[in-house]
Amino acid sequence: MMSGHYTSIENQKVSGSVPAVPDPQSFKFSDSNLQTFPPAAQQGKIGGSGGSRPPPNVDDTFSKPVSSSNESQQSGWFQAFSLSTYKPYFDIDTIDVLDRIKDSLYPFNGAFKEKTASNPDLYGPFWICTTLIFVAASIGTFVTYIAHKLKHQEWNYDINVVTWSAGLFYGYVIFVPLCLYLILKYFSVPSGLVQLLCLYGYSLFVFIPALCLSVVPWEIFRWMIAGVAGFMSATFVALNLRAHIMSAGERWLLIVAGIFLLQLALSVVLKIYLFKITV
Repeated sequence: MMSGHYTSIENQKVSGSVPAVPDPQSFKFSDSNLQTFPPAAQQGKIGGSGGSRPPPNVDDTFSKPVSSSNESQQSGWFQAFSLSTYKPYFDIDTIDVLDRIKDSLYPFNGAFKEKTASNPDLYGPFWICTTLIFVAASIGTFVTYIAHKLKHQEWNYDINVVTWSAGLFYGYVIFVPLCLYLILKYFSVPSGLVQLLCLYGYSLFVFIPALCLSVVPWEIFRWMIAGVAGFMSATFVALNLRAHIMSAGERWLLIVAGIFLLQLALSVVLKIYLFKITV
């Protein structure tokens, strides 16, 4: 009965009811190198005549020791002298800078620090300080020149206005955040140094229109402008840092009050030395 099912198979030599074993020559296997991995005949990333070993380029990448000089240059204080360290903080869109300037003019919002927590920038603070120096020097010089001409008096350009303004604004926006960074670290409530630089830099923007309004020849008006600008700037910094500093314990109020008063002191210094027109 079973032999009927094998009658259709061609080239079979049947002995009884069991099919004959095929000719060994027709199933002869060719020589193979499967005993080694990767096969010796293959060349490239996974091959080679020397048997199983990683490719040369991979071996060099993972086993070559890194030069100690390169490693030291990319770590520690060496990063402070590398331009690539500061490049991410200047990679920001203009629309983002304008939004942050707008936020600095609404000091009671108090959400600036949270908005810039993930991507603080130094581009805005740098140009705000530079603009303040230019405005302080140009407006003060121009108005003083006009006042001297109207009174028919001799006028001489005072270069000290530029150097003094540069030292004041650049020094304030660098050293005050740096000192605050150390203080917060001492009280175990550390904050990012770049984030503090960003916050203080944008807090100075309000003094740009204030300096422009200082051309009005009314002393009481200048004091009002300096006071309003100082109050807005101090409130902006204090409110944005209050929530973070509150975790410092009972002394948080003293720290926030010191930040607020220091910003007000800056506005007084600006009024005395910059918000004036002398003849």
